[in-house]
Amino acid sequence: MISEPGRCGATRCVLFDVDGTLIDAVDNQRLVWRTWAERHGLDSGEVYRVALRTRPMETFAQVAPDRDPRECLAALHELEDEDVRSGVYAAFDGASELLSALRPGSWALVTSNYEHRVRGRFVRTGLTVPDVVVDAAAVEEGKPSPAPYLQAAARLGAAPENCLVIEDAPSGVESGLRAGMTVWGVNSPVAVDGVHRHFGSLREAASDILAFASGQDRRSRRTDAST
Repeated sequence: MISEPGRCGATRCVLFDVDGTLIDAVDNQRLVWRTWAERHGLDSGEVYRVALRTRPMETFAQVAPDRDPRECLAALHELEDEDVRSGVYAAFDGASELLSALRPGSWALVTSNYEHRVRGRFVRTGLTVPDVVVDAAAVEEGKPSPAPYLQAAARLGAAPENCLVIEDAPSGVESGLRAGMTVWGVNSPVAVDGVHRHFGSLREAASDILAFASGQDRRSRRTDAST
């Protein structure tokens, strides 16, 4: 879905990953992949380890090379859609207040998932959905390609150097860095390689994110893995 561009201009914008950054979906993802693996007679632990590092079609090629990848993907999508309808979700602490405090048109979601699932999860967790959502269907190349984050910036009318990426995963961090943006990591005890700053939780990062968005943080590009 192509949303109307915002008017971010020279003002700084914030681009959020979703799963693992704003919404805690680790247990949901693990359950979906375990169910998929069991239905195909595969070791669920090994399948999930591969799925953490690769996109679905690449996962199928590694763990089920003798199966039709289109059928594998259809089965996975069915499980994911059911999980959105019936699974238990929680937003990370501070997510709702942070998103509500950001100026409309100054932030976007950049996800490797699909927009209808993101919207379903946001409804379930009470989070605000922005005007701009770049999902898996919006780009030909997903993370770690810079394409998703560059598209989000373009839709907001923002220059890459004026964008802050909030991520939790190596592929997303690489995507933001390759796009020429400031990248901060959240929700992990150890900093992902390459991030300009690292925070143990989204709550800890919230005030600094708002400061960046308002142009008050002029030291945002320094590397600080101890924050």
